Amino acid sequence: MPRARQLSARKVVGLGFLPEEARHGFLIDVPKGAGSSDMICITEHRGNDLDHLGARSVDAPSPGDPSLRVVIDRTRWLGLAPAFWDEANRRLRANGLPTGKFQKNPAKPVPVHPSLGKELCILCWAVEEASPDDIPNALRNWEALTPEERWWLYTMTVATTGQAMQKGIGWRKALRAAIADNPFVKGEGLSPRARRELLGHSQLSLSL
Repeated sequence: MPRARQLSARKVVGLGFLPEEARHGFLIDVPKGAGSSDMICITEHRGNDLDHLGARSVDAPSPGDPSLRVVIDRTRWLGLAPAFWDEANRRLRANGLPTGKFQKNPAKPVPVHPSLGKELCILCWAVEEASPDDIPNALRNWEALTPEERWWLYTMTVATTGQAMQKGIGWRKALRAAIADNPFVKGEGLSPRARRELLGHSQLSLSL
């Protein structure tokens, strides 16, 4: 059977989440409504928490929940989420997996492939306290990073300031400075190859 057909036969829910294979994943919880100050939550899950992830509605996590990685208002979320979905779908198509349509108000929380979830957290952390006007610049800087760089940044950040409420300190503060506040200048900075060599000590080897 052709590889593309084999891949497309794998069960996928949400945004690249493979429920029959996953040992790790993320969940995006978007509250109903359209209030600009409503808070979108992103949680990280492993082990038994993955059972039926995305197949049922869940209660919004409490601020102290150790699985809670991101709390971001709807205005900022809508400023970044469509571009993230486009990038994620490009990667899913390249891997022969079904894409997911972005919805402003999904009926239930959206499960996300672990590598994509890490990259989404990096983007959200960069803009969670930045002006919404800085989001286009943040997206350009985020898109200029390779997936491996984003995974490495996630690993470094989550080790020290990975809880949702640890805003504005440590790596979270650095991400804002590097991604949201740093002006994007096309053609400047390290090439993707040079960045990969610089970050070559990273042990991440994810498939997307």
